[in-house]
Amino acid sequence: MGGVSSERDVSVQSGENVVRALSSLGTYDVVPVVLDEESLDAMPKDVDAVYIALHGGWGENGGVQAALNELNIPYTGPGVLASQIAMDKVKTKMVLEMKNVPTAAWGLAEPDAAVSPLPLPVVVKPPCDGSSVGISKVSRPEEWNRALDLAFSAQGSERPVLVEEFVPGREFTVAVVDGEAWPVLEIVAPGGWYGYDEKYVSNETRYPFLEEGDLAKKLRQIAIDAYRAVGCRGVTRVDFRVSPLGRCYVLELNTSPGFTAHSLVPKAGMHTGLTFAGVCDRILQSAATDRT
Repeated sequence: MGGVSSERDVSVQSGENVVRALSSLGTYDVVPVVLDEESLDAMPKDVDAVYIALHGGWGENGGVQAALNELNIPYTGPGVLASQIAMDKVKTKMVLEMKNVPTAAWGLAEPDAAVSPLPLPVVVKPPCDGSSVGISKVSRPEEWNRALDLAFSAQGSERPVLVEEFVPGREFTVAVVDGEAWPVLEIVAPGGWYGYDEKYVSNETRYPFLEEGDLAKKLRQIAIDAYRAVGCRGVTRVDFRVSPLGRCYVLELNTSPGFTAHSLVPKAGMHTGLTFAGVCDRILQSAATDRT
């Protein structure tokens, strides 16, 4: 847990929860490892498996996965290539389109872009950050420059930022574990915007489960399609927007989903009958390396 990305604090929350949960089972000797650099020097090298609770940066871009492959230590979540793709929202868009998985229209913007490449409203996103860091919705032209500045400031580089069509309607998420889609959660945020505060601070955001039916079945199948398209294994969370006409669009894949009190994968797992610790155990049991 930990790391040096903008999601360090959330990662520590997730990691501490996982440590308590796995320790409570009485079947594992759990060693908490808080990373302060992009290196495994702080980790014992005689561990049997690693539960990755790192969010963003080295924890999700294939870096820690490659380092663990070199040590031949199994770890949770997808391998190097799938992590690299999923961490980069632009690469994800390209792969989803190639595999005919529905995703919202998108474009790219340079730092000096005077206008959006897509008709408003749009969402401006740093391609390689998570937890809604640096993300803005732009509904009016006068909001464009501020959104662009925020996205570039958050990513700390001059590479183009992602501009995505804002899909009105409802937001959903589906956890996929070892190719199995868990129950579908709807995200009902105050004001209709699911930003950082709505994810981690507010207690007003609601997460009702979608009733079984055609839409739930469709979302689960598309989630599995997206998971396979990117080459994931273990646990991955697939996020959606669904238009008023019922069209489903994959927004992104999260290969190291949160395990905080507000997080959605444990909620979905517990809805299947598992305890929080049981969800963590189920994910740990899927640990593998790229060589296995």
